[in-house]
Amino acid sequence: MAAPPQPVPPPAAVTRGDVFRLGFIGPGNLAESIARGVVASGVLPASAIRTAAHRRPERAVAFASLGAHIFDTNAQVLHDSDVIVISVKPQIVKQVLVELKPLLSEEKLLVSIAAGIKIDDLQEWSGQRRIIRVMPNTPSAVGQAASVMCLGEMATENDENRVKSLFSAIGKVWTAEEKYFDAVTGLSGSGPAYIFLAIEAMADGGVAAGLPRDLALGLASQTVLGAATMVNQTGKHPGQLKDQVTSPAGTTITGIQELEKGAFRGTLINAVVAATKRCRELSQS
Repeated sequence: MAAPPQPVPPPAAVTRGDVFRLGFIGPGNLAESIARGVVASGVLPASAIRTAAHRRPERAVAFASLGAHIFDTNAQVLHDSDVIVISVKPQIVKQVLVELKPLLSEEKLLVSIAAGIKIDDLQEWSGQRRIIRVMPNTPSAVGQAASVMCLGEMATENDENRVKSLFSAIGKVWTAEEKYFDAVTGLSGSGPAYIFLAIEAMADGGVAAGLPRDLALGLASQTVLGAATMVNQTGKHPGQLKDQVTSPAGTTITGIQELEKGAFRGTLINAVVAATKRCRELSQS
């Protein structure tokens, strides 16, 4: 069986000679997380970041507080940027790209983080082929994103390295073919909600067993974090790590038996498959 794909290692630190101008079309929360991550990690100085004023003034204020340049229009952002991140809501991506199309050229790299919007559509609406599509997830807000990227036909190796550096600043990055993106959405895109639910349920179990609420929630969230860190850092299969803490006739195997009665694993598998199917339906509508 082929080895699973490994996250793309972050490129070497970007030198000042490699600084490029990064523009955000849509200064939303995810865009802010990326901007703060690249500045904090030293990938780019704040002076290299641009965005435009927004109908919600606090969004522009957030970028201004970082030291980014705030322009009046998206057209100005595009003109003054080398890499343009399309970070508006998916339902208005077409409108935005069609409006900017006359100003675009192959000298600019377009990076889309709009969920469900395929490269073929991005190319049609923008008239460009130098595009990279990225699917991050909500833990980008705390620098722990799981992001997957795929390259358009005219994206260069330098383009790929630049985008790796941006998204490595907010977590881990994998490269995959676009045909996997619906499943990526079902797993890592929707997955944080599954884990939030699991943490809440574990904490409720602790309360039912007699623990104070704050202690139960703290233990549940730290336990999930610790278990995930063990998987990432040891390289061991989760089943192997599970077996290491499962003694014959002990407490852990008794708890696992209850989870198996409730089809815990099957339910999680079905959740990922159902979310993938729904993503595919939405992308075709």
